[in-house]
Amino acid sequence: MLRYLLSTLSIALLLSLPAQAQQATIPAFSELESLGSDYGWEPLIFPNIDQHSRYELVTEDDQQVVKATTGGGASGMIARLALDPGDSLILRWRWKVSNVFEQGDARRKDGDDYPARIYVAFRFEPDKAGWFERAKRRTVSALFGEELPGNALNYIWANRLPEGELVPNPYTDHTMMLAVSSGQEQVGEWVTIERDIVADYRRAFGAEPPALVGIAIMSDSDNTGESATAWYGDITLSRN
Repeated sequence: MLRYLLSTLSIALLLSLPAQAQQATIPAFSELESLGSDYGWEPLIFPNIDQHSRYELVTEDDQQVVKATTGGGASGMIARLALDPGDSLILRWRWKVSNVFEQGDARRKDGDDYPARIYVAFRFEPDKAGWFERAKRRTVSALFGEELPGNALNYIWANRLPEGELVPNPYTDHTMMLAVSSGQEQVGEWVTIERDIVADYRRAFGAEPPALVGIAIMSDSDNTGESATAWYGDITLSRN
């Protein structure tokens, strides 16, 4: 139970703000004056990890993007959403990484690090959860005053996991890891990704997705202790 609480408390922050703080679109990095809650993105800090990744707005190839640097720590940046995905919802972004992690392995807890990932969180559906799951969530709420989101998709730049492979997160099967980039071949290059998150959710969880509650970027290396730099371009959602 304690391991579950520690591994899932961090993502509870996705739901910790009042509903009016949520939005239906993702603020574009290219148009931001600064990173922070006043501009629609805010830090995702892990309560049991002291060393954080660094995120900053930079100009890269004549475009303002977010540069993320990680070296043995973990943290992210979140945009909180309140959006019904409908029958199809296309997530588009571009990213670039300096390297992949030699010890990275999406199937192992000690390899659960990525130079770049996009985290898509969905609202919890209590009517579809078992008694034990509801009890764990009540414990989190009672101890920490937070509500946890439900299932999540992680789009990752993997090392060993082949592109297109989908596996459960080694810490929780409520998060599924999908390798949309993999290996060294495109390191140092901008890569554009487009995913239908409704189709991916159906494949991952065998059900229709509930409302989105947040999108996060994260570059983390707390398990492997390695270092990497990533660049994230604008992230968009569209119905076509």
